[in-house]
Amino acid sequence: MLVTRRSKRKASGGLRTSLRARDKKLTELANKPTETTIAKGNEKRKKYRGKGANKKVKAVESKKVNLLLNGKTVSAELATVAKNTAHKEYVRRNILTKGAEIKVKYNGKDYLSKITSRPGQSGIINAIALE
Repeated sequence: MLVTRRSKRKASGGLRTSLRARDKKLTELANKPTETTIAKGNEKRKKYRGKGANKKVKAVESKKVNLLLNGKTVSAELATVAKNTAHKEYVRRNILTKGAEIKVKYNGKDYLSKITSRPGQSGIINAIALE
């Protein structure tokens, strides 16, 4: 059987370099996941450069949430994470992800709500009240 493939050596006699030996492009680079937590002091956000020179804002720490309550959007204060199906340890560490159920305080009442945005991608927390 005849095998037709390129030689491992170049015409000069040197070894060919692998295609993987080049630098990675921006599209191939991956950032560490932003694990957004509940802020004790000031809120923190980080700005990143995305593909095509787009800018992305990631929320590192946040203490406010945009809550959809009775058809109106209000700004409420975060209390704790009640349930998170992404990872069971996220509840203990109060890490906010999309789909996490959180307890928020608004006008002296506690509401159970679910996060609908991606805080580590959009830099803002939107939630909908479950009660």
